[in-house]
Amino acid sequence: MSMNRETALRIALATRVLPGVGVARLLDILQQRIDGELNQDSLQTITVTDLKNGFAGSDGEEGGEDSAIGLPALKDAVRILWGENVSEELPRPVRPDSLPEGSIRVAIASNNGERLDGHFGSCLRFLVYQVSPGSQALVAVRSTLEADLAEDRNAFRAELIGDCQVLYVVSIGGPAAAKVVKGGIYPIKRGDGGQAGEVIAELQRVMAGNPPPWLAKLLGVAAEQRVRFALSEPTVFA
Repeated sequence: MSMNRETALRIALATRVLPGVGVARLLDILQQRIDGELNQDSLQTITVTDLKNGFAGSDGEEGGEDSAIGLPALKDAVRILWGENVSEELPRPVRPDSLPEGSIRVAIASNNGERLDGHFGSCLRFLVYQVSPGSQALVAVRSTLEADLAEDRNAFRAELIGDCQVLYVVSIGGPAAAKVVKGGIYPIKRGDGGQAGEVIAELQRVMAGNPPPWLAKLLGVAAEQRVRFALSEPTVFA
């Protein structure tokens, strides 16, 4: 099945507000309710009743009266499918003048603005920073939209930040963490989240002081891995 990026984005975001619903299940219901191609125009024909009956029917409850998904969530999902609340103000990456000696790349799991507030397996995007003890720069914003359609979502997400050495998340499961570590990335869980700049500043203080062995090792090999950090145009994948 082929669909454009905007359509896929709306469907992926709609699943975020529907508890226990994955992309495949929502796609199946939409295909049953829409006669023809899935696109921005056809998504605008979907109603709350369509989703309510669709989910109830897929659970074997004809008539849609006992759907486990609440009405507020269904309304939010329909608004997203119609194109509301999809666009948001994203932080803008910059191209650093140079790559500071001993700098590393740090990925932050994010859902809103320039914040650490995402779980590895469900965050909307990764913010990627170039970090040294004395400087930090946001160099990329990478959407995880395609991960929802990938066969192995955790592997896709790990590959998406494959040029990073450190990952900050609110939470990450064991199997996902194993894939991240296998990719040479050190995951750090920070359950309370916070502003990305403050999280990076805290890391910088550790880098400048007495870094733990794992970080000292990263800083020691950073110069040998400059090819991974080659300067490129800043990127945003909304």
